[in-house]
Amino acid sequence: MKSLFDKETMNEVTRRIETLQPGTVRQWGKMDVAQMMAHCSRTMDMASGRLNPPRMLIGRLIGSFVKPVLTSDKPFSKNGPTVKHLLVADSRDFFREQEQLKLKVRQFHEGGEAQCTRHPHPFFGALTPQDWSRGMYKHLDHHLRQFGA
Repeated sequence: MKSLFDKETMNEVTRRIETLQPGTVRQWGKMDVAQMMAHCSRTMDMASGRLNPPRMLIGRLIGSFVKPVLTSDKPFSKNGPTVKHLLVADSRDFFREQEQLKLKVRQFHEGGEAQCTRHPHPFFGALTPQDWSRGMYKHLDHHLRQFGA
């Protein structure tokens, strides 16, 4: 599985983000393209330890059992649930969000394992830096595919 710690993978994701345009239409879901990038920036903040949402009760109960949803090669299903701290429903500036997301992906890559959070994921619980890196790639890939990128 691809990892954001890999330079080629980080470059691929950045190129895909750059293909997005303000009018890019989603293929599923509710967020527009700017909201999606803001949402993805929040997940990168979580993986980097800048955002630490509390553990969810359901995650405490079953998170470790379903962790392969995050860490396997199988793509996420469409219209899956989102942690409430990561939801973005307000209007966002496309170009600002695009630059922020590229920056946060690059910072995560450059920080490597040493700068990856040790805080548990709100649903899946304890993750290794490699789990975070693979999971964040998988999450970004999911949303970039949502917008045809």
